[in-house]
Amino acid sequence: MTRVIRVLIADDHAIVRTGLSQLLGTADDIELVGAAGDGAEAATMAAELRPDVVLMDLSMPGTDGISATERIVAASPEVHVLVLTSFSDQARILDALQAGAEGYLLKHSEPEVILAGIREIVSGGSPLDPKAARVLLTNRRSPGPETKLTDREQEVLDMVGAGLPNKTIARRLGISERTVKAHLTNVYQRLGVTDRTQAALWAQRQQRDN
Repeated sequence: MTRVIRVLIADDHAIVRTGLSQLLGTADDIELVGAAGDGAEAATMAAELRPDVVLMDLSMPGTDGISATERIVAASPEVHVLVLTSFSDQARILDALQAGAEGYLLKHSEPEVILAGIREIVSGGSPLDPKAARVLLTNRRSPGPETKLTDREQEVLDMVGAGLPNKTIARRLGISERTVKAHLTNVYQRLGVTDRTQAALWAQRQQRDN
């Protein structure tokens, strides 16, 4: 039996909430459990409803999406936050990922891309809009002492290069899968890559060069 993914929408525009609600209603494996109009309401509803995924807008009155993401991740680590916004500037992307979001999509994405992103994030992936990925690549800093990987990040990268999944990496290092994902997010930013495959290839090239 297919698992049903429970989703909470957080967006201050009623028309967007309605449109997303209708979109989610077209998927047999996705269930809408609630819709919040601002970040504070989203954090409260996430704590009460414990959805699998929160579709999070960033620009909202009062508590914005970044702060709401931090609150949700801190209170309910099992909840996956997928940003769905109109903004693709580097600062917002990095702030969202550092706050604990595991994916970043733009509102102009095709409907099937949004649905695929929801499914991907609960399967351990990190959906990233191509435009957002290009922003990260274009604006990444030149390598230097401040971008050197930490020992733990290097350990995670080496295991990714060896083809190990997050669950195995977490077990071997004695950390949670969410912590593994957080390390990978930092690794992607520092290496200037956008996904697990590119990071693995980078690690394999590094090992050959050494």
